[in-house]
Amino acid sequence: MEVVKSTPGLAAGKFEATPIMVNGVLYTSTSLSQVAAIDPATGRTRWVYDPESWRNEPPPNLGFIHRGVAYWTDGRDERVFIGTGDAYLIALNAKTGQPIPGFGNDGRIDLTRGLRRPVDRRFYYLSSPPVVCRNVLVIGSAVWDWHANDQMPPGDVRGFDVRTGKHLWTFHSIPQAGEFGADTWLEGSWRTTGAANAWTILSADEELGYVYIPFGTPTNDYYGGHRPGDGLFGESLVCLEAKTGRRVWHFQTTHHGLWDYDLPAAPNLVDISAGGKNIKAVAQVTKQAFCFVFDRVTGKPIWPIEERKVPQSTVPGERSSLTQPFPTKPAPFDRQGLSVDDLIDFTPELRREAEAILRRYGHGPLYTPPSIESAIILPGAVGGASWSGAAFDPETGILYVPSMTIPFAGPLSKPLQSDSPARFALHRLVRHAVRGPQGLPLTKPPYGRITAIDLKSGAHLWMTPMGEGPRKHPALSELSLPRMGWPFRGFPLVTKTLLLVAQEGAPIPAGPSQLRRRSR
Repeated sequence: MEVVKSTPGLAAGKFEATPIMVNGVLYTSTSLSQVAAIDPATGRTRWVYDPESWRNEPPPNLGFIHRGVAYWTDGRDERVFIGTGDAYLIALNAKTGQPIPGFGNDGRIDLTRGLRRPVDRRFYYLSSPPVVCRNVLVIGSAVWDWHANDQMPPGDVRGFDVRTGKHLWTFHSIPQAGEFGADTWLEGSWRTTGAANAWTILSADEELGYVYIPFGTPTNDYYGGHRPGDGLFGESLVCLEAKTGRRVWHFQTTHHGLWDYDLPAAPNLVDISAGGKNIKAVAQVTKQAFCFVFDRVTGKPIWPIEERKVPQSTVPGERSSLTQPFPTKPAPFDRQGLSVDDLIDFTPELRREAEAILRRYGHGPLYTPPSIESAIILPGAVGGASWSGAAFDPETGILYVPSMTIPFAGPLSKPLQSDSPARFALHRLVRHAVRGPQGLPLTKPPYGRITAIDLKSGAHLWMTPMGEGPRKHPALSELSLPRMGWPFRGFPLVTKTLLLVAQEGAPIPAGPSQLRRRSR
């Protein structure tokens, strides 16, 4: 990028945008929130719009990244929309790349304004595109995951008129006084808790006029002593009416989240035949390696979901949920929880070393809570499933889900910020992927996988490792092992005849430099 070359100290992030093609033109964003229109046949750039978001502080959490733009037309007017890394919603003429004068303030809306509390722009940004449904722009937000002050930005979702930018409605991700769900925030914690935001990609059903919002964890990710209760709508899939923002239905996939189990991916809107009925369904893959499937009109689960008892926190002041929801179908698509039986065991030496590593940490089944002593969380903070999501074949009814096996751990300790309301926090500086013996993964393979799920029956059809994995490691090279998979995100695409999965190199701290070098 010319901007990066000419700006000392500026570092662009990974390219995470999914371009969209409309009428023979590709529209995309860069990690710096620039927008480009590209001729797909020649690669020639038609226009570029640069909001110069990069002149401000890098967005929190992951820095300069961006995942794409939205498009709208009424048959005459054509517009491209982007939510920027410095929290503006911008409307552009799709043919020229120029801002739309009649939209907001000369083509842009400051998204830090109009929320229910003042917002510090350092902790609030956009990394994913809005979604357009029935001429309404629906947009979420990304919020700094850790406590920086006693009132972090709220994760409210808002609707704007696609032509004028007029604010139409706000859905409170943390219900306020008198609203449905406020009673799940005990001791008035709805007043101060932030986040519970929809940072990933949203989905919409234009025919129904519904949008499907995957919400994340309330502040902070690993300690909820200051926010007792189940905490709707944290870590919930919520269906809203696009015109009004009215809640149609919801389902909370994690109660009182303590594991950073944000809903990470766009909900898959799928039409399936199950139980002898044709169903408009929605499938939501999660970091904890579940696939929740609902009737997308009514919110009724396609297969029963059971509340099961889970381990309880021993951290002072924490009141973890006694139960969590477990789908009876489909089965989990990745490893959940950790025991000695899960450890790498290709040789007796590797097994002994893995057992010694495990003894340094607390561990247990899925939903083993974070602890002061440092407990392993598996799936970890990046999944399981990640923001790359899943792909659905409408002809076969098969959902293809890439996932990763990366145990995370870190001790809960006193917050770094003196004014934080949380008694404890897991700091991003000490949260880490738990590595195994001799730089190998801690668990048995596969370390990255693709699972094919038949959404007509809820059954797994097959699973295959994603990538070669560390088969050439000196401790394994003589064992003639099959493919083991790499613990990196996979990006699936389904056509009539092909399932294509592209895999990242080393976007996350999943292993030693040796693993990162062999990521292809």
